[in-house]
This record gives sequence, C-alpha cells and structure tokens, in this order.
Amino acid sequence: MAMLPPVRDYMDTDVPTMSPHTDILDAIDFLIEKHVTGAPVVDHEGTVIGILTEKDCLMVLAMGHNADAPAGRVEDFMRTNVVTIPPRMNIYYAAGLFLHHEFRRLPVVENGKLVGAITRFDILKAVSANHKLAGVR
Repeated sequence: MAMLPPVRDYMDTDVPTMSPHTDILDAIDFLIEKHVTGAPVVDHEGTVIGILTEKDCLMVLAMGHNADAPAGRVEDFMRTNVVTIPPRMNIYYAAGLFLHHEFRRLPVVENGKLVGAITRFDILKAVSANHKLAGVR
C-alpha cells in the first residue's frame, strides 16, 4: 500500500509572518504587498501565537468612526485559536481539517516553531499530482 503524501512535500516554506505589535494598518499593507489572505503571528522566538486574516482585517473597517481609521495592533485583531499541523501529517487528513475550519491556510509547526504553511490550493495541487502519478482519472 502506498504511503499518503505528507504536508511537508507540498507546504510553502517561505511564509510571511508578522509581529503582534505591528500596527494594524501596516499589517493590512503587509498582506496586500505579500499577496496573501492571512499570515501567522509569531512571537520573538518564532512560536505561532495567532493568525491575522483578511476577514479579521475587515473588523478594522467596522470599528472606524466618521472616516477615522481605527488604531490598534495586530494582537487586537488576530485570532488566537490557531489550528496548526505537523509536517508529517498526510495531505488528505489536512484536507479534512480545511472542511472543519474556515481558515484558508494552516501553519505547519515542528518542535514548537513555524516551518511552513499549507493552503487549500496547495492541497488541490497535491491531490492532482498524486492522481496523475497513480494514473487515476
């Protein structure tokens, strides 16, 4: 029986991260510049302590008053209930996690440190590649 491919084979290892102390408006600019819909928030040791997504950033608009930009830092808007996965998890199990959580990306953590991230799109690419290898259509 063939081994199911692990997340490590398809994850992105160049993951943009941000500090919880970053100004929220700078964080929005960061997401736009990096062309990502969210980014893990890490402490000074590289431990994932949260995630900031485009949806979280919409709260910035909701909190504005009379066209004044709201103030705050990433830690004021980030989610702390982050689902992380190990790099050895198989991609099919990771796909199931995406069905149970609204996140578009899952931080990949090993020994407590961020080593990558996998997105829904990465999972689709993995499934496609594995079906082509197996000759299944």
